Amino acid sequence: MSDSDYAIRPNKTQLKREVKVLNGLGKELIALPESALKKVPLSEQMREAVADGKRFSRGALQRQLRRITTMMANEDIEAIQLELTRQKQPNKQQTAEFHQLEQWRDRLIDGDEKLLTDLIDQFPLIDRQFIRQLVRNAALEKKKEKPPKSARALFKYLAELKKNTTPDDDQATDQAG
Repeated sequence: MSDSDYAIRPNKTQLKREVKVLNGLGKELIALPESALKKVPLSEQMREAVADGKRFSRGALQRQLRRITTMMANEDIEAIQLELTRQKQPNKQQTAEFHQLEQWRDRLIDGDEKLLTDLIDQFPLIDRQFIRQLVRNAALEKKKEKPPKSARALFKYLAELKKNTTPDDDQATDQAG
């Protein structure tokens, strides 16, 4: 008998690893909110299976996960994983805006009057007295090493101001940062 006469069977350990990965993928799909699940490239049958999985618990959920795992053979696993990874990464624009707001808050607390004047000019809805009060209180808290309650309130207020601006205002806002 030669080597070619023997059937080549897959490595059991490798198969178990692959099933475990697919099972984890099924759990992730079931855990996704409906809005995020719509963006994942799935067949209609798989969508129904995942929707069913969301309703089940314990034993029924385990059976449904096994079913989803076997159905994964007909799905584009790489595309699904790519979409799930993309959804987990924070939006770069959101992160940049968050950092800009942090910088504004910190500069205001440190006494940057020019930034305060620029913000008052850029945001017509700004409550001058309220923002000055928040800045004053936050600076006092920082000086006395107290919890940053006013600094958080200032950050939220700046975020609301930025959120309530029109796209034309955003260009002016970028110049202040």
